[in-house]
Amino acid sequence: MKIVETSVYVGPNLYATFPVIRLTLDLGELEQWPTAKLGPAFIDGLLAALPGLATHGCSYEEKGGFLRRMREGEGTWLGHVLEHVAIELQNITGEDVTFGKTRGAGPVGHYHVVYEYEAEEVGLEAGRLALTLLHSLLPANLRPSGAVGGDWKWEEKRDEFIKVAQRLALGPSTMSLVKAAEARDIPWLRLNRYSLIQFGHGKWQKRIQATITSETRHIAVEIASDKDETNRIFADLGLPVPKQALVYSEREAVRHAERIGWPVVVKPLDANHGRGVAIRLTTPEQVTAAFAAAREHSRGVIVESFIEGFDHRLLVVNGELVAAALRKPGHVVGDGVHTIEQLVEIVNQDPRRGVGHEKVLTKLDFDAQALRLLEKKGYTKATVPGKGEEVFLRSTGNLSTGGTSVDVTDTIHPDNREMAVRAAKAIGLDIAGVDFLTADITQSYREVGGGICEINAAPGFRMHVAPTEGKARDVAAPVMEMLFPQGSPARIPIAAVTGTNGKTTTARMIAHIFKMNGWHPGLATTDGVYSNGHLTVAGDMTGPTAARMVLRDPIVDVAVLETARGGLLRRGMGYQRCNVAAVTNIEADHLGLKGVNTLEELARVKRIIVEVARDYAVLNADDSYCLRMADHTKAKICYVTMDPSHGLVKEHIRAGGRAVVLEDGINGQMITLYDKGAHMPLVWTHLIPATLDGRALHNVQNAMFAAAVTFSMGIKLEEIRHALQTFDTTFFQAPGRMNVCNEHPFKVILDYGHNPHAVKSMVELIERLAPKGKRILVVAAPGDRRDEDVREIAAHCAGRFDTYICRRDDNPRGRGPDEIPKLLAATLREKGVREEQIRVIPDEQEALQAALSMAQKDDLVLAFGDAITRCWNQITRFRPEFGDARPKAIDALPAPLKMELRDSLREELRSGYEKLIRDERGVRLAREESED
Repeated sequence: MKIVETSVYVGPNLYATFPVIRLTLDLGELEQWPTAKLGPAFIDGLLAALPGLATHGCSYEEKGGFLRRMREGEGTWLGHVLEHVAIELQNITGEDVTFGKTRGAGPVGHYHVVYEYEAEEVGLEAGRLALTLLHSLLPANLRPSGAVGGDWKWEEKRDEFIKVAQRLALGPSTMSLVKAAEARDIPWLRLNRYSLIQFGHGKWQKRIQATITSETRHIAVEIASDKDETNRIFADLGLPVPKQALVYSEREAVRHAERIGWPVVVKPLDANHGRGVAIRLTTPEQVTAAFAAAREHSRGVIVESFIEGFDHRLLVVNGELVAAALRKPGHVVGDGVHTIEQLVEIVNQDPRRGVGHEKVLTKLDFDAQALRLLEKKGYTKATVPGKGEEVFLRSTGNLSTGGTSVDVTDTIHPDNREMAVRAAKAIGLDIAGVDFLTADITQSYREVGGGICEINAAPGFRMHVAPTEGKARDVAAPVMEMLFPQGSPARIPIAAVTGTNGKTTTARMIAHIFKMNGWHPGLATTDGVYSNGHLTVAGDMTGPTAARMVLRDPIVDVAVLETARGGLLRRGMGYQRCNVAAVTNIEADHLGLKGVNTLEELARVKRIIVEVARDYAVLNADDSYCLRMADHTKAKICYVTMDPSHGLVKEHIRAGGRAVVLEDGINGQMITLYDKGAHMPLVWTHLIPATLDGRALHNVQNAMFAAAVTFSMGIKLEEIRHALQTFDTTFFQAPGRMNVCNEHPFKVILDYGHNPHAVKSMVELIERLAPKGKRILVVAAPGDRRDEDVREIAAHCAGRFDTYICRRDDNPRGRGPDEIPKLLAATLREKGVREEQIRVIPDEQEALQAALSMAQKDDLVLAFGDAITRCWNQITRFRPEFGDARPKAIDALPAPLKMELRDSLREELRSGYEKLIRDERGVRLAREESED
């Protein structure tokens, strides 16, 4: 049994609308060994290792259901078992995950094991550890070579995993804030491996690191970190504080301890979590030892008077006290029978205690501080304390060191509440944890005494959200209310665009419409990520990483996200939902890759964005696969059709639905919008530059989708109309999308079309353009496409051009160096193209150069490009070679004179060519001016 492939989905995907991991598992010979056949020893061993599996409901949806699946009949297969083990392993680290499914993956014995995760690395490690655990429980004759055996120390590995998970997972404070955000429907993104979180998208975003927020002032954090400075500030304001001195040597420490008066406390100047703190010191020797311990955490050391009383944490958020907790240091209570070591073991059996921040309480441990406190009392681990005697193993009440907490929010005296709020305001903290010592929190500090020992800029929330005793307090909700007051925005509108063809141009049109109306769009496309029209990252950026780049951009107020098949299959979506989803079409492309072999399967992948759309799903009514997606969304439907007699769309419009329809009129074709019974003409197609006077029907359709999406996102019709009339397909506005070069005596059109449908659309456009001269084609196909797709591309081109130049992409993608161009050429011959019309030039640059060199005045070159920028530069910088154009008589002249005459002739011809270009340009400009 082995894992052959791992996929991590960060957002909505084929299996769920939330993050999941998919392991492709090969059971090998274990396909013949379901759990019932493996026997009770295997099942009992698994339950002994992970008792929580007994609560899994599985398909029975009741406690114990998974156990029934393993025991009844022939049992269940090990892929299914691994799914449940991976989930349970995450559960024991404190992560709340429950979803999983296991399905066959094609070959016999291969399974897709899918399970939910919260932290990616924790989820991946859970899968690996699950596999190792199952191997260890197998009979020796079925165990793979090199796998661990029954002597494997499972408990050690489990605890190591929990500790690693705690380092990688969000801590309890951060997680409580995430849950509060989710309760408010505020989106969030984890920005690093630790606790840096972004709440909200784009321009509305706020950030937190642990419990420090983007609103927390840096100077306040600096002051709070300086215990000496905070003590002086509080004292100046009349707040209760202990006497204190900052020292840098043992001599100073002892001298100030004697001046302040015994007992004293010694602690680092700027440490936290109770590290290096020693309390109730009564001798110079104790101060000297405590000073050395404190210096391990800070150069400066605080010596302060010891205040009798209980340790309380008072949590202040945005100027209000939201929780108060009594903290008690880690301890055991004697029963007159058990030793201290045995009592610690008994305490640690409490299911609420775990490793680190795994659970609401932390297990007790015998470390140096615990042993020092025992020695101070004259005890050892073997001592049997009397019944009811409290034996402390810690000097501070931090939960991270085994302390406990009791909620006292409802009983705190108003004076103490006001004191905590004043302390937080004095430092300038939006979130503050005030550590306050008093004998009775229900009495005013003015009457019973007490003092603030320190204030924390990043206080933990665990003691409040999950106290050992008392009422749990939702302290994260006030933080969310502070960052996002009720009614304030947290999300930016998101448009998601997918489909086989047209999605890039449609996305660019949408972004252009928004930008022309004063928005700052973030755009992710196949050629890069754009922020307000500026390219920030070049490359194919149509997956979840690019989407998150856009959503993290602080100037972006609307996101337009091209969402390609590859990203959906590899990593899912990079966001939980979109406002509007648009699917342009479903055509044969990338079939046979990543388990997608049919158009139905391709449609299922692209349907994901429709399933998570909230407001509108914009669907191509002329495509049956798109039409069927309407049954898989809760969003309203807006249909796009180029057929004004479309029956279903007519019914939809009559029912008050929204649609964009291409209609014939006296002046050409009109893009028309229907909504709530209203008929709203938008724009004549020939007035949209990108349609080449309405002849580029694929861009007419793209414009219709852009209009449908932006209207559904609140843009007014007149604003959409104006923006479409200013959108063209120049290389700089839509690189690789029908870029036209008129800088030569002939026309060149460069396009990135790389599948049969896209090629067909461009070939039909050439027919409608009806060039006066010859038609020259440079054609290719990606190497990872099926042979039938390559042949279909050639078939669409056959009989439409005078010259065919067949090439390949720079990356052959597993094909031979000239396999693709030869396959294209062979298909052209089969379709009746004459041999003399076909040229095979595998290299893209050489193929394009040949096409440009043979083109004459009024010819048209259609070039399907791969390296688009390189192709465009080659086209625009092209100048014909005139090196061989010289009279034969020149060959008889002396070499120096021959070279001089040849160079002179070449320069004369080149000048003439450039003059011809200028003349052509002048004629064209004059024609355009006359038309205007």
